[in-house]
Amino acid sequence: MADRKKTITVQQIGSPIRRPADQRATLIGLGLNRMNRRRVLEDTPAVRGMIAKVSHLVRVVDEA
Repeated sequence: MADRKKTITVQQIGSPIRRPADQRATLIGLGLNRMNRRRVLEDTPAVRGMIAKVSHLVRVVDEA
């Protein structure tokens, strides 16, 4: 069987307006820069840390 990597889907639910520059940069690093945009990302500790940093601006939609 092929080694399937785990993925996580995140959706931006908050605006980066009036947020610190590092939080804006984290959203861009996650591929999120517009409201309600979704991205499917590889589930790694680095990505989890980025999500934790902006947890008030994003929502985990699906973990596969």
